Amino acid sequence: MGQIVLTLPLSKIETMQQAYQNQLKTAPQGAIFAAKTTTSSITAYRSGKVLFQGKQPEVEAAKWGNIDTPLPKKQTKAKKAHAFSPSNTLFQQSHIGSDEAGTGDYFGPITVCAAYVKDSQIELLKELGVRDSKNLTDDSIRAITKKLLQLELPYSLVVLHNEKYNQLQAKGWTQGKMKTMLHHHAINKLLTKIAPTKPAGVLIDQFCEPHVYERHLKSENATIQENVYFLTKAESHSIAVAAGSIIARASFVKEMEKLSDKAGFNLPKGASAKVDQSAAYLMKKQGKENLQFFAKVHFANTKKAAKYYKK
Repeated sequence: MGQIVLTLPLSKIETMQQAYQNQLKTAPQGAIFAAKTTTSSITAYRSGKVLFQGKQPEVEAAKWGNIDTPLPKKQTKAKKAHAFSPSNTLFQQSHIGSDEAGTGDYFGPITVCAAYVKDSQIELLKELGVRDSKNLTDDSIRAITKKLLQLELPYSLVVLHNEKYNQLQAKGWTQGKMKTMLHHHAINKLLTKIAPTKPAGVLIDQFCEPHVYERHLKSENATIQENVYFLTKAESHSIAVAAGSIIARASFVKEMEKLSDKAGFNLPKGASAKVDQSAAYLMKKQGKENLQFFAKVHFANTKKAAKYYKK
């Protein structure tokens, strides 16, 4: 199925809506109108973007604008780095994106989310503000996640709590291996959820080389799924990875709030000197032995916190 996106003035979109009055259908959230003709489906958004999809989207698109304009570079840019690099076309197809949150934070768990986005939903998710979660505030992340849940976007979320994290680390697991298994589990759960639908591919925000990822899987008698790709900063290219990133981050924020309630004070994010001081205070308040329930204790912050603890 092909697709064309035109950016048009709202006055022309109003004219379009009148022209398709007898072919209107229920519009998705964030859209001005949606219509269906014999050659394509048309969805117009408040931003001025109009999406034409179908076997011959150019038939309708040509009536309203210049369809010879090339796509913006950011939509076609992809660096071929290894055998697992995605093709440029994957970003505009129905695919799964997987990303994680909390890996660099001393307090709190690691959360991983795999999300499935259909090609027909890509423009809508952009309208809802889905983009790299690193550029969003916690309040924005909560608001966007709520909208994604209202859309019933298929996703799978897994959470590795601190106690289990510390147990695995003590057994010799690296954080890279933990992330590998979390992504693998989330993707498996989501593939089962959307079956028999098969996505065009699965894109993971790359945190290690693909051969290392495969080695981690092999050590646990697991094998990589079909059509899995890796890309650094994938959330900047793939709306599915961006959606997974936002849901994972929303979950991490929620888990941090729960841990803060148990600690009796607000636990800071990250791994700064403020975190060291908070860890020392937590040890004095709840005992050193209970730190494992709140933090990734192999981080250097634990030794730094111990110095504050002795003062």
